[in-house]
Amino acid sequence: MLVATNPYNGQQLEGFPSLDKNQMYARIGDASAAFTGWRATNFAERAKVLQAVAKQLRAEKHDIAKLMALEMGKPIKEGVPEVEKAATCAEYYADHAEAYLADETLPSDASLSYVTYQPLGTLLGILPWNAPLWLAFRYLAPALMAGNTCVMKHDPHVPQSAQAIANAFLKAGAPDNIMVNLPLETPEVELAIRDPRIAAVSFTGSNSAGKKVAAIAGSEVKPCVLELGGSDPVLVLNDANLEQAADIICLSRIINAGQSCIAAKRVIVEADVHDRFIELVEQRLGKLRLGDPLQADTDIGPIAREDLQLNLHRQVEETIAAGAKCRLGGHLPEEAGFFYPVTLLTGVTPTMCAFQEETFGPVMVIIKADDVDHALEMANDTEYGLGAGIWTENASLAKSLALQIDSGQVAINGIVKTDPRLPSGGIKGSGYGRELGPQGIKEFVNAKQIWIK
Repeated sequence: MLVATNPYNGQQLEGFPSLDKNQMYARIGDASAAFTGWRATNFAERAKVLQAVAKQLRAEKHDIAKLMALEMGKPIKEGVPEVEKAATCAEYYADHAEAYLADETLPSDASLSYVTYQPLGTLLGILPWNAPLWLAFRYLAPALMAGNTCVMKHDPHVPQSAQAIANAFLKAGAPDNIMVNLPLETPEVELAIRDPRIAAVSFTGSNSAGKKVAAIAGSEVKPCVLELGGSDPVLVLNDANLEQAADIICLSRIINAGQSCIAAKRVIVEADVHDRFIELVEQRLGKLRLGDPLQADTDIGPIAREDLQLNLHRQVEETIAAGAKCRLGGHLPEEAGFFYPVTLLTGVTPTMCAFQEETFGPVMVIIKADDVDHALEMANDTEYGLGAGIWTENASLAKSLALQIDSGQVAINGIVKTDPRLPSGGIKGSGYGRELGPQGIKEFVNAKQIWIK
């Protein structure tokens, strides 16, 4: 039984039945059996299905957003746009998959030689709780449009949200079992990965769990895409537009209560503007309202689980004990639920906990840099390499720094985000492979060479 806990009040929600081993194998078999028919459809036929699913998501966006608020604490004003974004992703790949996967002619000694992109088979997507709809559809939409069938093993803390996704396919009239929901307890996941009918794996989650998934998939010679944690740096240079930078960096840090892999987690500010920038972000962060995620005026909901709340507080306490200054927040609330106050830590250095570990919550960390070179050095001083930001009015410098930062994506004078049109993923401890964009849709296809004399 999968039992979610409402992070707003700590009360358990209604249980959701999980599958036993035999039921799991049967459901994987359903998706595998559906592959033959689905791969035989053309892009136009697949597009009609994805467009119908998108329409169904939009029709239920308020109900699904409520489920996310109850299961993992996402404020309703963020949940509704997340469902919209998931629908947009489905529509985008309905419109662009055919062009992305068009045959590519290449010169050789043949009369004609080309590469054609064919689906691999049945995929397993292992998903986290922090963006239940968006993270599901950035896996599902390109994979399905490429002709694969998809098994979705969602996080056990969001079982109703996962079922809502499966219901959207059912209500939209999608062919049976092209997308199968797999409500599993975590220990059963290894069996699913090793099932010979699973052709490849997509995983989004922690670095430690990702290593286990990669090891299991590798032992079975199955490709996988890993989108793991991040401790994203954002550089604020002396010539930056500080007001705009403060607006965007605060948004990046606190959206989804700071529970985002690509949030701005280490804000590295050049010395000349360091003090002024702290004033600007403190003003903005101090105005944010924690509260019931079902209320439209709530800016920040609770942390999704108690263990995550307590670990975040440990990181804050260790950082303060090491010499950082806490200008906002930094305490465990006494009321029910798993809230954590908006926290601003300054005077943080590379030896401190909040610099070295990923902080998953509304904790902004400010680090002073002597100059640009020092800022770049600290930006790359991490095991992670997911996203990064740069704020400067010097375009040539920004482009140069973007090439030198070790990350999968860099935003210059803007927010680091995921977009169906652009590839997303990390390097180093943040994983490998890409989701989204023309690169992402080609992760789970067979790039087959055809040579004709």
